[in-house]
Amino acid sequence: MAGFNLDFEDVYEGQGQVDDGWYEVVVNRCNEDATPGGAEYTEFDLVIRNDLDQPSKNMHIFEKNFKAKGSGKYNMKIFNTIGKACQLQNGKTYNNFEDLLNDFVGKPALVYVKNEKSEYKGKTYNNLNVKIWNKTKFPDIQHQFKGDNKGGAPMNNGAPVDISDDDLPF
Repeated sequence: MAGFNLDFEDVYEGQGQVDDGWYEVVVNRCNEDATPGGAEYTEFDLVIRNDLDQPSKNMHIFEKNFKAKGSGKYNMKIFNTIGKACQLQNGKTYNNFEDLLNDFVGKPALVYVKNEKSEYKGKTYNNLNVKIWNKTKFPDIQHQFKGDNKGGAPMNNGAPVDISDDDLPF
């Protein structure tokens, strides 16, 4: 495994817990999933922006919105609230739910988060929950994503990246 080295300038910042409070974030990823028990939900992967002076830069906040058990449908008021905070177009018609979720990716918002405990089947869990969604105070995003950006948010504004064989480790 020759040719690899460590670079301590390229590390995750703010290791540990995100404290209660307001954070400027960008939506890194938004997709549907399900628990092992089959409960369906949409998860928003929010990254705390590193282009602003705030604690916990680059840390992730995962917000899950579950379908109602009785109807099997999402409460669209939640998505309207998040859409307004992310400044999506009011009244826009989407061809499908996936198109709506994709529209959130790369959008900024201001969120208030709170660490809360919950209990499920006798176990206690610590959860970081988004309590309030608001419009960002800083819509000009200069956030630099770290790592390989598997979330799909724009890293280079969609510009092509030239990679030669010399750039590859294999």
